[in-house]
Amino acid sequence: MKFTLTASALLALLSSSSVFAANLNIPMSFEYLALDGQEVETNHFTHKANLNLTEGEHKIAIRYSDVYDDGIGESPNFVKSSPFIVTLNVNGDYQYLLAPKSKVIDPKHYAKAPEVVISRKDGGTVDYNIVQTQLREDSFVSKILGTDTGVDIDAASAAVTGGKELPAAPVRQPTAVEAMTAPVAATEMTTPANKSDSAAHAEQMLQYWWLHADAATRKEFMSWAIKQL
Repeated sequence: MKFTLTASALLALLSSSSVFAANLNIPMSFEYLALDGQEVETNHFTHKANLNLTEGEHKIAIRYSDVYDDGIGESPNFVKSSPFIVTLNVNGDYQYLLAPKSKVIDPKHYAKAPEVVISRKDGGTVDYNIVQTQLREDSFVSKILGTDTGVDIDAASAAVTGGKELPAAPVRQPTAVEAMTAPVAATEMTTPANKSDSAAHAEQMLQYWWLHADAATRKEFMSWAIKQL
């Protein structure tokens, strides 16, 4: 009987230790991009708040992404920062919490260089540092429309957290239609930017309404969207 109890206790200990892992939690206004050279699987319509981490040093690419009302226009405003790289030394089974260094008063200004702090839920000391990047991406919609002038932000973030050099942003060449219809050089410079801004806003509006829609509305929308493919 004593042996049975000892074996059971050992099995419970092994089982519990195998599932224990440190955890990093981020607010709704932030999103994960990459961890130690690998892209973090997310999508536009759900928020991944927690990331499990093993013991040791980790490099995590995160960016600020928020929706706010400026009190002027009728539609909400969207803002995304360039990724920042968190180097976090995990030395135990702790819950880490990331938050803005101070209250965000102006989201647009804050997105230029997000300042954050990382604390431990138990109040212990956290070993970390943060480096800002200047990576910029175009929206998914603008890529479809051929106005892409940025980089693949997820792949670039994975490269940075994996210790590789930043990929250079591609230089977009005008399409044949643009080349034939652009009467002056100035048109070639301004039209893609305007088109890209419009496409980015359309995607952001879609994300906003999706997040605020109920299950029935989402299902109806998905049914409609599939028929458009």
